[in-house]
Amino acid sequence: MARVESIESLADPRVADYRDVKDGALRRREGLFVVEGRGNVRVLVEQSPYPPRSLFVTPASFEALGDTWKQLHARTPVYLAPQEILNEVVGYNVHRGCLAVGERGAEPSFEEIALPCAAGPGSVVVLEHLTDTENVGGVFRNAMAFGADLVVLSPRCCDPLYRRSIRVSMGGSLRVPFARCDTWPGPLQRLRQAGYSLYALSTEAGVFGLEELGGARPLPERVAWLLGAEGEGLSEEVLALADQCVRIPMAPGVDSINVATACGIALHQAFAARSTGGVKP
Repeated sequence: MARVESIESLADPRVADYRDVKDGALRRREGLFVVEGRGNVRVLVEQSPYPPRSLFVTPASFEALGDTWKQLHARTPVYLAPQEILNEVVGYNVHRGCLAVGERGAEPSFEEIALPCAAGPGSVVVLEHLTDTENVGGVFRNAMAFGADLVVLSPRCCDPLYRRSIRVSMGGSLRVPFARCDTWPGPLQRLRQAGYSLYALSTEAGVFGLEELGGARPLPERVAWLLGAEGEGLSEEVLALADQCVRIPMAPGVDSINVATACGIALHQAFAARSTGGVKP
């Protein structure tokens, strides 16, 4: 059971980690990240590999989370304060009065985390230069929902452990493993060597439609889905490495959709194909 401590002053040094929480770069330099919301805090404590450093909640949130506190280490403090004090410390109105600070630990390298995933069938999501925190969060939410094994990030992608990314992901970026590449796009060659087929989502006409996968076109046993940033899309270098370009059919006059939405459609198609046996033997 966690150690519960009351906070009655804005200047209390015990909640120093919760000041400037909007500065994600500062938190990252400190090896920390901030989680907001009861559902995400529950995921952090119960389902993520990241150890909570502390939690800062209102009495209502403390009561709502109930048995979650029993899973905390006895030395992990839960700071309890009225909503108004929590808001003043943090600097904005904290939705439903619940925050936590997690410890990042050492971030695994691409080789340490990506290549072992190739031991069996599955999907990997590869993001090139996604800098919008909400889009990255949406991708992780879809990856969690449809059973992706891993998200691979190019060097310019934003941090999946930014507060907003975690919030939008509904805890997905706390659960789905990710690996950031130091160089680009060389790691895509290593994914292919590990047995992944590289499928690039494209808006170009003439490429085959996603709806064919699992039917007319069996889904490969292992697929790496390549997605680029909205606007610029995938780079020419990445497109040149792709085994296939795939297009999501859309209504006439519409040529693109949100990248997180596209990711969800592709992962669902793969999920459905695996469920019905439409996979290459």
